[in-house]
Amino acid sequence: MADISVVGIGNIIMQDEGFGVRCAEYLQKITNYPDFVQILDGGTLGMDLMPYIAGTKKLLFIDAIDIDGNVGDFYQFTGDELNAYFKNKMSVHDLGVNDMLAVLKLTDNPVDEIIVMGVKPDVVSMGTELTSAIAEKIEPVAQKVKEVVDKWVEQYRA
Repeated sequence: MADISVVGIGNIIMQDEGFGVRCAEYLQKITNYPDFVQILDGGTLGMDLMPYIAGTKKLLFIDAIDIDGNVGDFYQFTGDELNAYFKNKMSVHDLGVNDMLAVLKLTDNPVDEIIVMGVKPDVVSMGTELTSAIAEKIEPVAQKVKEVVDKWVEQYRA
């Protein structure tokens, strides 16, 4: 169990819906964090992520965020903004993640800080490749994730 978790969520067979997973895969390749940090492919696991997340103190989700805006727009949600984020999410994995977070609050495993980052998808239909407009967002979003995680690592070591 890790103190800091980064979880890419989404469905990789629904084109841009797989953005979070693809971004997490990229982060796994470019980072070498200590053992107290984990980067996970959460896919569409939803509630089934609980064993991997229990005990985490800092949690960052990467996802395709289908809200008003332009394709490729970056979004970040923290604190009370998370309620609005999950209220607008309708896919099964997002509802499962919201349920999992609620259960963690009721147990001895509360998460101290949660952040959701992602981009507005272009195409969400059958297919295993991200559209070019979204694929080009992996590196800049990964850098934003890395900045947050690097800060958390510093805090952890302090």
